[in-house]
Amino acid sequence: MTDWYTAGLEDDMRPRMFAAADRSEAFALVTITAAEGGGPRGVGAQMVVTRNDMGGFLSGGCIEADVALHGRDVLASGQSKRLVYGRGSPYVDTRLPCGGRLDLLVEAVLPDDPALAALRSAHEARRLVTLISDGERRTVVDGPTDHPDRLRDYAPTQRLVVIGSDAFALAMASAGHAQGWRVTLVRPKGPEAPPPLAIDYRRDDPGAALDALRLDRWTAVAIATHDADLDHEALVTALGCDTGYVGVLGARRRLPERLARLEAAGVSTDDLKRLHAPIGLKIAARAPHEVAAAVIGEIIGSRA
Repeated sequence: MTDWYTAGLEDDMRPRMFAAADRSEAFALVTITAAEGGGPRGVGAQMVVTRNDMGGFLSGGCIEADVALHGRDVLASGQSKRLVYGRGSPYVDTRLPCGGRLDLLVEAVLPDDPALAALRSAHEARRLVTLISDGERRTVVDGPTDHPDRLRDYAPTQRLVVIGSDAFALAMASAGHAQGWRVTLVRPKGPEAPPPLAIDYRRDDPGAALDALRLDRWTAVAIATHDADLDHEALVTALGCDTGYVGVLGARRRLPERLARLEAAGVSTDDLKRLHAPIGLKIAARAPHEVAAAVIGEIIGSRA
């Protein structure tokens, strides 16, 4: 490992798996199958190890280098391994600072593994699936399952759709991108030049943009247009779908008027209860990046 293991910031290992397959390269998939104690990672956390690289983290840096060595041994032999770190481990010199225990499965995955193709297909279609493996054979099934060989549920990548153009909208989009989310900024009739961020950009009206994006429960919509009509159009569309999170920036004193207009437009009482308004956690945020932090925190909290 390098002095600064930035690949440890990655949580979702699917991009690394797919990239290795595209290079026709096998990789070792390492998964926590059992965890005891107060470690930073739980069951289902993963690493991907190739001959020359690695990504993900399992225990805050205290075992990753050793895990990579085992991963490369598995790649060389083609035989899976089960490892134990911490309490009950055969490695006398390996102790977890938290005093706990981690059980790991290390398995070699070939680039043409059918489960890998199924996982990619589900990822592209934004379907929730579960990877099941006994260490030798892998399969992917729809939805969560309590199968004894379940390794991990793979939900669609979190998306954030920000509607607006000012500093608050840009800060929200930037903060979502920093989380590794797929971010789309919608600025109706905005300039043709995209914003100075590595995100998707749309110039159509809110309703059309949200319809085209096919909202789902892994999508958050943050509305910050400062235009009552544009806000209303976006809210009617977003609340009419199975959207995971819908929030709107605006003064609390205007909320009754906003809710009455939405109700008159046919938005149900249950859907109105899903609206986060004013948007963001109540942390006295004022500056754009503070508001963005409050919004990101509220989105994460809404997934629990």
